[in-house]
Amino acid sequence: MNSIDSFLNYLKYEKNCSPHTTLAYEEDLTQLNDYLGTTYDIKDLKEAEGIMLRSWILTLSEKKYSPTSINRKIATLKSLYKFLRKRENLEKNPTLKLRPLKTPKNNPTFVEENKLIHLLEKIEFGDSFEGLRSKVIVEILYATGMRLSELLHLKWTDIDMYQQQAKVLGKRKKERFIPLHANLIHLLNEYKEKIMLTFAELHPKVIITEKGIEAYPTLIYSTVKKMLSLITTQDKKSPHVLRHSFATHLLDKGADLNAVKDLLGHSSLASTQVYTHNTLSKLKEVFNQAHPKAKRE
Repeated sequence: MNSIDSFLNYLKYEKNCSPHTTLAYEEDLTQLNDYLGTTYDIKDLKEAEGIMLRSWILTLSEKKYSPTSINRKIATLKSLYKFLRKRENLEKNPTLKLRPLKTPKNNPTFVEENKLIHLLEKIEFGDSFEGLRSKVIVEILYATGMRLSELLHLKWTDIDMYQQQAKVLGKRKKERFIPLHANLIHLLNEYKEKIMLTFAELHPKVIITEKGIEAYPTLIYSTVKKMLSLITTQDKKSPHVLRHSFATHLLDKGADLNAVKDLLGHSSLASTQVYTHNTLSKLKEVFNQAHPKAKRE
């Protein structure tokens, strides 16, 4: 078994990484492997030296890869060689001198609260299966902060209508429970009835296609983009934007940062703190309006 296969098996079966994450690692390492084979006639990544890895990073930069993409690949290399040092007794770590590139700090993109309320309360989605499904997708993502992968894997057995909560399987198969508001429970019951009328049976997964089978990521993306296009002209209109909106709006209303961390399924508080940007801007706005010594135009 070569170094890449050994590492990917470790990610799948020991780290319990999602298929999406594992595929991203595989694509990065395959790209590196092809480069080393063509440029240096290297057949196994264990033979690579630091200067070879740095030359690959330089090539990516010359090809106009974004700093964010390059940094992800550097992180992949560091994870691989840490694994090889520990599991396969690799003598030297060729990534020691690799440093991440500087990236501009971008605040998470979110949709304003009043626009999302307008979408969910004023705009008609229709009572067809497709219409109800579209509303369920947007409502769940905004009401729970779920990731795309978490929504795709959500089963009816994960939803407790009586306790008004959903069990979510997050990254590294870590479970968490998220409360569901009464309007969402009502919508889910209506959607369930529509599924039974349309397909005569209930699929285990909550989100399904028009053919009654398990949904796929593109369906979620296209639905969210279509619905958000009704209320905003911003460029980013993805499921993750609704997750950002969920976190930002909770913090704007005074929610505890640790509670939001748990709802999002973050392992580190630092990941949640990126959402405090809007809260701080609101605090400054209140300060400037209310404090007698604040600067006024």
